[in-house]
Amino acid sequence: MVNPFIWLVLTVFDIYTWVIVAAVISSWLVSFGVINIHNQFVRSLVIALQAITEPVFRPIRRVIPPMGGLDLSPLVALLAIQFLRYLILYYVA
Repeated sequence: MVNPFIWLVLTVFDIYTWVIVAAVISSWLVSFGVINIHNQFVRSLVIALQAITEPVFRPIRRVIPPMGGLDLSPLVALLAIQFLRYLILYYVA
């Protein structure tokens, strides 16, 4: 049986992981011209994803700037989330 607080934290980590994946995929689709940013729904979705992920990506980008157009901040954020997840599970179990 898992503590409800621990379950909530782990669920938030899972949801945020999917938000990061959605933000990365949407930025690729916009960059390659697959989806039109002039569409109001698409623009709202991209802005919302950026607003949710940018507070986490910004400090990472200060330490690891984009290299040759490749932004590693989503990867570092996903690694940090997984590390925290396993750290919590290690100390709870």
